[in-house]
Amino acid sequence: MFSRRNTLQFMSRAAFVVVAIAVAACNPSSVATERTGVAYATFSDVQGREVAAAELWQDRNNVVHADIQFHSLPEGTHAIHFHAVAQCDPSGATPFASAGAHYNPLGRQHGLDNPAGPHGGDAPNFAVISGGNGRATFNTDRVSITAGSTSLFDADGSSIVVHAAGDDQISQPAGNSGGRIACGVLRR
Repeated sequence: MFSRRNTLQFMSRAAFVVVAIAVAACNPSSVATERTGVAYATFSDVQGREVAAAELWQDRNNVVHADIQFHSLPEGTHAIHFHAVAQCDPSGATPFASAGAHYNPLGRQHGLDNPAGPHGGDAPNFAVISGGNGRATFNTDRVSITAGSTSLFDADGSSIVVHAAGDDQISQPAGNSGGRIACGVLRR
C-alpha cells in the first residue's frame, strides 16, 4: 500500500513528465521536422551509371533539408549546386551543360563566402572517401520546394549537379569547381 508521501512523490513525477511532454511538443525544432514538401533526385554520371540518390524536404519554417547519398564517385572533395534547368544530358563537349547555370532567382553572386552572394543554388562541399562513397547533408532557406519565387519547381524545373572539385565559395561563376561529373533532375 502506498503511503501519502509515496503518493505525492508519484504525482509529482507524473506532473513533471506531463510538463516535459508539453514543452517538447511546443519546441520549434520538433515543428521544423514537419514536412511541407518533399523532392527526390537520382544522379547519373557521364557514362549513365546511377551514382547517388537525394531526398529533400521543406519544413514549416521554409528551410529545405538535403540528404544525398553517393557511391561510385571519384575520391576527394566535390562541389554540389542546384542548377536552373531540370535536364541532365551527359552528351556533348560539356557534360550536363543542359542543366544550365546555378539556380539564382534573386540575382546574387556565387559563393557562400561572397558578401554579394550567395546564389540560391550554392551549397557546402562534401567529401567522397575511398570506395567512392560520400554523403552531403545541408540546409538552406535560399530555395524552396513548395510554390513561390524561389521554388526549384519553376517553369523549367531544377537539377542538382556534382562537380569534379571543391568550390572555393567565392570565385565567379562557379567557384572553380571543375567539370560536371554527375547530375540528378529534381522530381516530386
